Amino acid sequence: MRDKKEKKIFSVIFREKPALMLVTLKNTKTPIYASSLAKIVDCTYSHVVKILQEMQKSDLVKFEKQGRLKLLTLTKKGNEIADNIDKIRNFL
Repeated sequence: MRDKKEKKIFSVIFREKPALMLVTLKNTKTPIYASSLAKIVDCTYSHVVKILQEMQKSDLVKFEKQGRLKLLTLTKKGNEIADNIDKIRNFL
């Protein structure tokens, strides 16, 4: 049986907005910030940050500080998950 951490991140990812966040991060060719990600997925900034923090704890995204700004990037694990979500979305 899965531990609580795995169950929690599963329930976070398989909702519309978090899934869109991962796919958007995967498909973005330029650096992206939490505020611009919030606009793209039509979600509040605070909600996006909360979800990103959960994703960071599960090693799906990482924050890279550049001056006062934090760039978002997917980890290898996050990229693989985003790729599979994108494939499922396109299949449906």
